Amino acid sequence: MPNPPARYDLPWKAALTHAFRAFMGFFFSDLSAQIDWSKKPRFRDKELMRVGVGNTPDGLVADKLIEVCLHDGRLQWVLIHIEVQAQRDPALARRVLDYNYRIFKEYERPVASLVLLADDEPNWRPHAFHNQLLGTSMGISFATAKLLDYAARSEELLASRNPFAWVTLAHLRTQQAHHDPEELYAAKWQLTKLLYLHGWSKRRIIVLFNVINWMMALPEPYQERYWQAIVELEKEHEMELFNSLEQSFIDKGWQRGLEKGLEQGLEQGRQEGAVALLERQLTRRFGPLPQPVRKKLAKASMAQLGTWSDGLPEAESLKHLFSA
Repeated sequence: MPNPPARYDLPWKAALTHAFRAFMGFFFSDLSAQIDWSKKPRFRDKELMRVGVGNTPDGLVADKLIEVCLHDGRLQWVLIHIEVQAQRDPALARRVLDYNYRIFKEYERPVASLVLLADDEPNWRPHAFHNQLLGTSMGISFATAKLLDYAARSEELLASRNPFAWVTLAHLRTQQAHHDPEELYAAKWQLTKLLYLHGWSKRRIIVLFNVINWMMALPEPYQERYWQAIVELEKEHEMELFNSLEQSFIDKGWQRGLEKGLEQGLEQGRQEGAVALLERQLTRRFGPLPQPVRKKLAKASMAQLGTWSDGLPEAESLKHLFSA
């Protein structure tokens, strides 16, 4: 059974939204020191669409726009535009110039462009785009970080409490597995156990748990094995990622697999579990769910539930999520 494709877009977006300061501290520590973190950053991602930065080119897995204040007091706020690029793109540097100028023109504020290169080519390191002609210079230089630079620092990443050390490991291990399900399972299980060892909050553990499940996608038999191991790990650490109702749906799926045939039983159990999990996430985010929403969830297909789950990190309201 082939591996489902790895997803890098939602994991990086969710992690950046959850822990932007940790991202800056990990990849751009010198720049992070210039930000006044006593003033809460403001995410302005929706406004990227207005300036035409919404058409995702190949390899671009995350595009974020954040408003921050600086320590020096010269400016009340500035904008940071972040790209996470997962594959080589010869047009990247020129696109950074284009996006930077569009955002600057829209807001008339300085814009810092930061790029995380998450591809697998060690020598691809774009950092500038310039044109010079007849005494006229035009262009941009921008700060970058390269994930592959951390590939030989596994012990350091494993020991770090910064969540982006963990996300970096997850991304690198996914690339290094080359779709080998045994290797991917071993890496995913190691990183899952690591979630409990840094003293992170339950909220952070759940966010990163979602990150690893989006990114390190396993074939069905390996994923079922993984779920069973998760239940035992929760008991060991006395922390439930899933409540008893959600766990019962998973257990029912396995039981039906024995009674009615593996494929049919697991599919029904997965659907019931997916509904319960999405209900829980929606309630945590938006409060008690109206009855029409619960009915819509109960009748939804697995594909529709997946679409809503994927859209949850960016949704501003239930209406926004279900009308998308």
